[in-house]
Amino acid sequence: MSRINIDLNPVTYITVDAIGQPGERVFYLQGRSPDQEITLLIEKFQIQTLALAVENLMSELREKAPDLPEASPDYKEENMILEPPLDPLFRVGELSLGYDPGEDLLILIAKEVAIDPSVGEGDEASEIRFWCTRSQLWALGRWSIELASRGRPVWPSTGEPILPPGEFSPKNNGHKTTP
Repeated sequence: MSRINIDLNPVTYITVDAIGQPGERVFYLQGRSPDQEITLLIEKFQIQTLALAVENLMSELREKAPDLPEASPDYKEENMILEPPLDPLFRVGELSLGYDPGEDLLILIAKEVAIDPSVGEGDEASEIRFWCTRSQLWALGRWSIELASRGRPVWPSTGEPILPPGEFSPKNNGHKTTP
């Protein structure tokens, strides 16, 4: 497969969302520019990490550049829904954030997970760059927190999912629970 290298600059829409029941959900990252739409597969832990990174970056920007116009983390859930068709280009292996002060845009870089062992170290993975306003990415971060919280309940002590009765759980020392 050939390397994909795309800039969505600027994005008009960016979201993460999930399809399926808690415990079986498939997560997607989707962005659109005026002439192109990109959908990628992503893991739940990646959107949780992204949300934290966005919050930290927004806090850092407020400290270092207090004269920047205010950004808003507000979102409407109905605007955060995935747009069909869902034909992901690749599975995300790495996410990173950056900021362009000249354009006052944040960049979310999604790199493909390396699954082909024949790819040499000099070869680069596919990469999509989403250029977002501070409000767009901050809203994405806040929506990510909400979306991740809609999963299975977790054990307060470890944060691991509580499995339904009858399924193997390390918390039950390998014993099945009865309903």
